[in-house]
Amino acid sequence: MMPSGDDNFLLRAIQRGDEAAMAQLFDRYSRPVYSVALRVLRDPAAAEDVLHEVFLHIWRKPEAHASLRDSLMPWLLLMARDHSLDTLRRKKSVDSVNDITLPLGARLAEETDRVATEERSRSALLRLPVDQRKTLEMAFFDGLTHTEIAELSGDAPATIKTRIRTGLLYLRKAMQS
Repeated sequence: MMPSGDDNFLLRAIQRGDEAAMAQLFDRYSRPVYSVALRVLRDPAAAEDVLHEVFLHIWRKPEAHASLRDSLMPWLLLMARDHSLDTLRRKKSVDSVNDITLPLGARLAEETDRVATEERSRSALLRLPVDQRKTLEMAFFDGLTHTEIAELSGDAPATIKTRIRTGLLYLRKAMQS
């Protein structure tokens, strides 16, 4: 991952209207931003709209982000998630209550089991060390390769592979107990 100073340099250049700096920032962070939006929305077109909203916000108001102390990526991912959730809320407000179908009794038990399994896995995931959890999220939720994760995190590819393997072993053990 690039140091925060490099991101701040690009943001200052964007403040001056430097389109090349904006293109560089977009090239650097568009894939993880799109991945977060796609994970939340499960609609490629809507995820692309969110991607554009996020970067358009930076282009229009770079001064609002120029003083970030940390890397820009966590802020961008949070912004992508928030815009995606806003999109879902707008969509749900348009959907009619009559369009909702309730599961039949037999499916209700399956749904209950599925929800319980999700909660157990989410709880186990939260008990992982932060680096390990973030690496697993990037690999399985964002769809990034080991190499891409290594580039973004600044860690060696072998470290990324070890974190993923160790995390998966822990999650398997937690789910079996």
